[in-house]
Formats: sequence, structure tokens, C-alpha cells
Amino acid sequence: ILLDGTPLHEWDLATMREGFGYVPQDVFLFSDTIANNISFGMTTAETRSTAIHQAAQDAGVAKDIEGFEHGYETLLGERGVNLSGGQKQRVSIARALVKSPKMLLLDDCLSAVDTETEDAILHAISRQNTACTIMVSHRLASLRGADRILVMDEGRLVEHGSHAELLQSGGLYATMYEQQKAES
Repeated sequence: ILLDGTPLHEWDLATMREGFGYVPQDVFLFSDTIANNISFGMTTAETRSTAIHQAAQDAGVAKDIEGFEHGYETLLGERGVNLSGGQKQRVSIARALVKSPKMLLLDDCLSAVDTETEDAILHAISRQNTACTIMVSHRLASLRGADRILVMDEGRLVEHGSHAELLQSGGLYATMYEQQKAES
């Protein structure tokens, strides 16, 4: 496996990790300020405030944060208990985006946001200078803009292609997409 043309085993692990952003399905937030939760892992203090605000904007959570009495200095309870599920997910997305990662892994992290917010977040992510975004999602509408979609069924790759190609093929993806479309 190559990353930027270099075999993975030749990469310095710390350098490789710096270039990754990861948003897990099960969000973990620290008992700290929102700003510190977003900036976790940042090393440059001089751009911290600007980067945090931009990442929060891109993650669609800036207005929520600014509505809190203490804004970005609002203290979060254990695992972000004082935020809604969608707010937690968006703060976690901001944490990944603040690093401007080369590789971004989104593990079903948009499930607690409405489709309008999801579209805005995905649009902001597409504007990032990210070489590769890998997105795991059960909400197939989230994947419409993907260059390549891999469809897994019981741990096996059963289809791959663009959204349009998969709809046209009439396979599992097309069936699931139509079911989800009818449900919404």
C-alpha cells in the first residue's frame, strides 16, 4: 500500500499520524472547553483561534457554540454530556478538520445530523485540501458525491462504482438507496 507514492512501512509513524483525521461513530469528548476539544493535538498556538473557528464553521457547529453563554470556552461535561448528539458529532468533525488532514476517515459520523446540515458539512469537507476521504455510512444519500463507492454485504465487497453507476446497475446499492429514499 502506497501513501503519496511511498510504501507505508517507509513512513515515519508520527508524520503519518499527523496527516490523518478521524471521526469515529462513537464520539469521545473530554471534560474540557469546546475550544480545547476541537484543538486537541494542535501544536501551533498562533493560528489556534482562527483554525478552531473555521473548523467549527466547516463542521456546522459554530452557531451552536456561539449561542452558549461562554462560547468556545464552555466547559463540557464527561463525554460532552451537555451537548446534543448532533453537536457532539459536529465538534468531533471540527476536531478532525482543524488539522487540515491529508487523509480523512469518517466512520458513520453524520447519523445524528439532519440532511441539510449533513450536506453543508460534506460541501465544506470537499473544499478541504484532503487527498483522500474515506466515508463509512449507512445513509446512502451521504455518498452521492463520492468518486468511488464500495458496497459491502456480510463482510464481502459486492459492488463498486460511482453513485450513478451503482443506481444504473440495479443491484444491492440501488435497492437500498430506493428503500431509504422512500422512507424519508
